[in-house]
Amino acid sequence: MIDEYDLVGVGLGPFNLGLAALAEPLDDVRALFVDGREAFSWHPGLLLEGARLQVPFLADLVSLVDPTSRWSFLAYLRKHDRLFPFYFAERFQIPRREYDDYCRWVAESLPSCRFGTRVQAVRWDAGRFLVELCDVATGAPRVVAARNVVLGVGTEPVVPPSVEPLLGAHVFHAGRYLEHAPALAGARDVTVIGSGQSGAEVFLDLLRRTDDTGWHVRWLTRSPAFAPMEYSKLGLEHFTPDYTRYFRQLSQPVRDRLLPAQWQLYKAISAETIAEIHDVLYERSIGGRTVPATLMANVAVEGAGVDAGGYALTCRQTQQDRTFEVRTDRVVLATGYAARRPALLDPLADLLDLDERGRYRVDSDYRVALGPAVTGSLFVQNAEAHTHGVGAPDLGLGAWRSATILNALTGGKAYRLPERTAYTSFGIEA
Repeated sequence: MIDEYDLVGVGLGPFNLGLAALAEPLDDVRALFVDGREAFSWHPGLLLEGARLQVPFLADLVSLVDPTSRWSFLAYLRKHDRLFPFYFAERFQIPRREYDDYCRWVAESLPSCRFGTRVQAVRWDAGRFLVELCDVATGAPRVVAARNVVLGVGTEPVVPPSVEPLLGAHVFHAGRYLEHAPALAGARDVTVIGSGQSGAEVFLDLLRRTDDTGWHVRWLTRSPAFAPMEYSKLGLEHFTPDYTRYFRQLSQPVRDRLLPAQWQLYKAISAETIAEIHDVLYERSIGGRTVPATLMANVAVEGAGVDAGGYALTCRQTQQDRTFEVRTDRVVLATGYAARRPALLDPLADLLDLDERGRYRVDSDYRVALGPAVTGSLFVQNAEAHTHGVGAPDLGLGAWRSATILNALTGGKAYRLPERTAYTSFGIEA
């Protein structure tokens, strides 16, 4: 007999974990959330000492929708007898390691969450989704039925095509930095490509170790500057449901032009990290010392190859339109992440109503457009930036999106959501 669920979640990153937490007290939503990993982990390769979230702790799994939830960050602190230390720390932004530990506590506590279970395929059959599962440890197959499915598989690392053939122990994505850090031993020159928060944190970690290692560290980015994240109070209103509604009302060509222009809202660096980098550079230069570092913006890496035991990078200064070559021993790619359609949806390929660029068409309830034969809903989490704007990957909107999905399933009965969330009026009403 096949087990039936109202909702099956594929993947257990923070967004689907938040959905599981908010679904738990709802009697009329029977849910199952599965993930192929052995346990919860959140960007383990970037859990660097001192690294902090870029959003306040209230951007946890549930608080911005239900601060009374037993799965809030404050409830986690109370459970682990950390309320007084947190109170005296007086920090709104918590350590990234602590956020990871908080999410793991929730994941291990929720009965709807199953790790070590991989989703092989999702099909539509006779008025329901059939979700084909596989136990990772034993290989045992299982099929469950779902009225609705929510995809929360996260994003995948982006690697420039010119560098992809070189991937290995000495050329790797920043998402695997701690895993590959031992392979930096013996290098004389280390290059970081990319200037988002991850690139800044990796560069800072490398820079702090130059006295002990003798490295020369280089930081290249095609962005026009090593720029700070827009963090003014009104600027942050771009991460509100109000702005999401405004963005959705724009035509798709306008959205596609607007999103890259907003890079400082979501692809830049925290001012605190920039200050720390400058402090280390300043300290290293005292007494006329030569700082063992090179920082260059407006640089595109257009080619890469093996060279005398190291690597040669063909670069172009985009504003000057001048080409030059960099020789380095190690390369860390802080080149970001992107949403991709997973192969498990291949059985639904003929039912997906994609746009002209092969992307999901996502409605205001985060529901993917499907063919008329499908009466269930396929929802997505963090795969809708092209339709919902810069807030799609932001932790601060995760609880709101989860509550919106649950309201869509329950006819609006799950959670009360406020009508107005920003002081800014983003557009003109028709």
